[in-house]
Amino acid sequence: MNERIRISPIRVVNADGEMLGEMETEKALALAIEQGLDLVEVSPDARPPVCRIMNYGKVIYERQKKTSGSKNHKTQLKQLRLRAKTGKHDIEVKINKAREFLGRRDKVKINVMFRGRENAHHDRGREMLEEIVKSLEDVATVEQAPKMESGRMMSVLLAPSTGKS
Repeated sequence: MNERIRISPIRVVNADGEMLGEMETEKALALAIEQGLDLVEVSPDARPPVCRIMNYGKVIYERQKKTSGSKNHKTQLKQLRLRAKTGKHDIEVKINKAREFLGRRDKVKINVMFRGRENAHHDRGREMLEEIVKSLEDVATVEQAPKMESGRMMSVLLAPSTGKS
């Protein structure tokens, strides 16, 4: 940009996007300085190279703002609790909530709690979790397979899918 452009002549485009045509580098640079802007080489491979009169600082600022904006999200762990006797519709509601969390790039931990006689039916809880994982496989990947935790709870950990097909 500016004085670093050594080749002459160059094709110049003004700040409004209008083609000014071919001119000497010194003349184009004087035009840019007169407008308080920079002369930036946008297509160095073209013959003659194409340069644009623009506010280069503003372009760099907006590019940094655009790339740093996507890093604001901190991944959270969201937990959903179910029981071994939870009904079909209630499970669907929980699946939709999990889909929403995964869409926001949060991790989801789904817990199935067992109390009393429910402890004899851990297989029902495992089936429930596998059903949920199957219905969320388009938006989530299993980070931790269904397993028993602390005797009365079975859980699975889901992370948002990175690959979009």
